[in-house]
Amino acid sequence: MRITHTCATAAAAVALALTGTTAAFGAAGPAANPDAAFLQAVHQSNLTEIAAGKDARAHAKSDCVKQVADVLVRDHTTLDAKGAALAKTKNISMPKEPSAAQQRQLAALKPMNGTAAYDSAWLKAMSSGHREALTLIDKELNSGKDKDIQAAAKAARPIVASHLDMVKDGVCHASPPSSSASPHSSSSPSPK
Repeated sequence: MRITHTCATAAAAVALALTGTTAAFGAAGPAANPDAAFLQAVHQSNLTEIAAGKDARAHAKSDCVKQVADVLVRDHTTLDAKGAALAKTKNISMPKEPSAAQQRQLAALKPMNGTAAYDSAWLKAMSSGHREALTLIDKELNSGKDKDIQAAAKAARPIVASHLDMVKDGVCHASPPSSSASPHSSSSPSPK
C-alpha cells in the first residue's frame, strides 16, 4: 500500500509541478517587449515539450502515450524552428534550453519511468501545459503588437489545440499518424 501511495503522491506532485511549465518561461530573461517575451516563452515551451515527448517515447508504458509523444516531438520541433527563424529576423535572443525549473520538473518524472504512474503524470502535465500555452497564444493574439509574431501565434494555435485534445484532462486520445495530415493544418486529429 505504501508503494502505491508513494507513486500516486509522486505522480500528483509531478503533474502539479509541470502545470506551471509555460508560466515559468519568463524567467529565462527580460524581453524588450511583450511580443519578444511571447517568442521566448514559446521557445522554452517547445524545448520542454520536445524533451518531454522524447522522454515519454522512451519511458511511457502505454502505446497511446508514445503515439502522442511522437506527435508532440514532431510538431513542437517544427513550430520551434519557425519561431527561432522569426526571432532571428526580429533580433530577439532565445534561451538555449528549458529553464532550470523546467529541467527539474522533467527530471521529477524519472522515478516513475515505465509505470502507469508515469503515463498519468505525463498526460496531466501535458494537458495543463497545453492549456497554459493556449492562454499565452490567445493573449498574444489579443494584445500583441507585432503582426508577424501574431501571425505565428495564429498558425500555432490549432496545432496546440489539437495536442490538448490528445491529452485533455490527463486522458490519452491518440489518433493514428496520417501522411495526409499536416501538423500545420487547421483541423485537429480526431480523438479516439
